[in-house]
Amino acid sequence: MTDVLERFLRYVKIDTQSAHHAESYPSTFKQLDLLRLLADELRQLNLQEVKLDDYGYVTATLPSNVNHPTPTIGFIAHVDTSPAASGKDVKPRLVENYAGEDIVLNPEQNILLSPSQYPELSKHIGETLVVTDGTTLLGADDKAGVAAIMSAMATLVAHPEIPHGKIRVGFTPDEEVGAGVDHFDVPAFGADFAFTMDGGPVGELAYENFNAAGAVITVHGKSFHPGDAKGKLVNALQVAIDFHNLLPVFDRPEHTEKREGFFHLISLSGEAEKANLEYIIRDHDRQLFEGKKALMNHAADYINQRYGAGTLELHLKDQYYNMLEKIAPHPEILDLARKAYRAIGVEPVEVAVRGGTDGSRLSFMGLPTPNLFTGGYNYHGRFEYLSVEELQLASQVIVEITRLATVD
Repeated sequence: MTDVLERFLRYVKIDTQSAHHAESYPSTFKQLDLLRLLADELRQLNLQEVKLDDYGYVTATLPSNVNHPTPTIGFIAHVDTSPAASGKDVKPRLVENYAGEDIVLNPEQNILLSPSQYPELSKHIGETLVVTDGTTLLGADDKAGVAAIMSAMATLVAHPEIPHGKIRVGFTPDEEVGAGVDHFDVPAFGADFAFTMDGGPVGELAYENFNAAGAVITVHGKSFHPGDAKGKLVNALQVAIDFHNLLPVFDRPEHTEKREGFFHLISLSGEAEKANLEYIIRDHDRQLFEGKKALMNHAADYINQRYGAGTLELHLKDQYYNMLEKIAPHPEILDLARKAYRAIGVEPVEVAVRGGTDGSRLSFMGLPTPNLFTGGYNYHGRFEYLSVEELQLASQVIVEITRLATVD
């Protein structure tokens, strides 16, 4: 078993699920179980300046082994897994020399990972896959990135003949709940630029992502006995439905792809007296993004005109922006990544991420941070899987980036 796979299989067995709306940081203390382990393993590799700070960030340094100036490069991954599916008692299983058949994840519950539903599986014939038992997510997002970085550092330590400049490593909590770099100290990290190892299929090179906002809505109704409600009842749930129906039907995630943005209702709860809704708003184009927020404000105004002032309270908050704005002025970073990909036989596939990464916020905090592939698929659910061969390439590309950065 390769080093990177052994690490990955160990890491996914540690429950690190993060939580929305937590008052603590990290949002769940169980994330520290893996963060402490990583700090210990970095020390065992003899990296320097290994630190686990009060917020749960693990950082470390691999000093340069060349005598000429080189950029300081960071590699960053998050340890938490999504609240969307259980990350407890993950039971990873290897499917060796995959032949294109349905993979039985759980025979008792008849849960299948099938190429008829996930046609990308056909691209992995002959490879080794890591799958779940159909009851939890796998955690490749982003423990594949964690394993790739750790294995790359182990390779560089074991092979001092590979030239590299100063490397900074960072592991973060709470990315999945939008708080991954809330307290990250960019000046102290001290990198000239960085890469998040948080992508998907082999070759993926991402430096464009959504602009993102969140909307929290409270609807105040007036409850009356339904037998005596005419002209008096204002059903908060019905008002919530009316509001939702004012937003474009085809601007929802299930109807959009590529660079198309959306409104996504992620929570609806309440009763006749009061209802609560939460949305996320996404678009790659900044102007269209601002337009979507304006449309939501107009819908709120209409509801308040129809049902009375104060019926609907809307709170919009920007979450992150398209990192292309900050990375485009530094084409040399992307050129370095492209050269490293091609050096290991991988052709870059430059995609606009339909989501966000810590790299997006870091780029706006002064640290340009594109996102690289790790080999994971179907994130945040029971049908998540990982290509071992692609994970190995992800680790190799880290080594190659550090080597090529020493070449004038």
